[in-house]
Amino acid sequence: MVDHLSGLNSKQKEAATHMEGPLLIVAGAGAGKTKTITHRILNLIKNGVAPEKILAVTFTNKAAKEMKERVYHLLNSEGQNVLEKSLSRFDLDSEKMPFVSTFHSLGVYIIKENAKILGLTRHFTILDESDSTALIKEATKEMGLDPKQYDPKKIGNIISREKGKFTHLVDYKERASDYLSKIVAQVWNLYERKKAKENSLDFDDLLLKATKLLKENEQIRKIYQKKWDYIHVDEYQDTNEVQYLMSRLLSENNKNICVVGDADQNIYSWRGANLKNILSFEKDYGKDVKIILLEENYRSTKNILEAANEIIKKNKYRPDKNLFTKNKIGEKIGFYEALDESDEAREAALREHAETATPQK
Repeated sequence: MVDHLSGLNSKQKEAATHMEGPLLIVAGAGAGKTKTITHRILNLIKNGVAPEKILAVTFTNKAAKEMKERVYHLLNSEGQNVLEKSLSRFDLDSEKMPFVSTFHSLGVYIIKENAKILGLTRHFTILDESDSTALIKEATKEMGLDPKQYDPKKIGNIISREKGKFTHLVDYKERASDYLSKIVAQVWNLYERKKAKENSLDFDDLLLKATKLLKENEQIRKIYQKKWDYIHVDEYQDTNEVQYLMSRLLSENNKNICVVGDADQNIYSWRGANLKNILSFEKDYGKDVKIILLEENYRSTKNILEAANEIIKKNKYRPDKNLFTKNKIGEKIGFYEALDESDEAREAALREHAETATPQK
């Protein structure tokens, strides 16, 4: 096997060397998924793919920063010779680097490039959660409603969840049947008008407007499909409807999409994450889908993995996998029922102190 993949296990290498067509990497906890993605990107470039033709999207700024830095160090490491036909060295922020970002940063990028079409200037303001809540509160008051009775934060959460489902205001208004949903529709309408007046967008708009543009404008959609030939999506089990649709639209031309996820680690259903996205990947992308399981865990002891496997196998709606490790057996698992979160934290601190404290002579 080529030198740049020498640090990977057999399944990681199989994923890193897959070149064409849709790829689903089912990566258990601690199985080295980030290492696999970054080496896959390196391998694509080593095989002649221009770095700027590669897109990698994840959820948090921290994860995106880590992935970007890992890719940068891999590309600039000694002996890789990936730059023979390009620059002598890559700059972390160079346009010649792979585009690594969060979904929201990707949305900002697309919106800024097409601001005029969307009725915005390139220098629009992005509202954080407190800004959005304050604007919704203003709208509530202007409608003659008491914010104490109609909680602006609750209304904001409803609007946010609907936007995550790729629901537009006009569609929500049409199906609003009960009293609360009609109130939400009116507040939402006034909230949108206020944002437009301020040339501002909230976090959900960054995804909704970018995806709507890709879906409805074929010319613009083709620009971004041609811009990125290889697409990677991390934590695919946590994507909501709008993120799922954005990924499909960008990859529908050549279907060179690699998604990494684990149905067992789906923890964001409360904010709109849809587990069906990863479970239906094979159905969505057809017979050419390749599925690779990363089951070797590098983080936990055997005892922890055996307990985790025994518990999670009771979930019937998941791809079958069984984590294993070459690590030591480890201590037996203990059980402590805490009274509350403070008691839980206290117990954890005491146990940690007991394990690390130096015995007195």
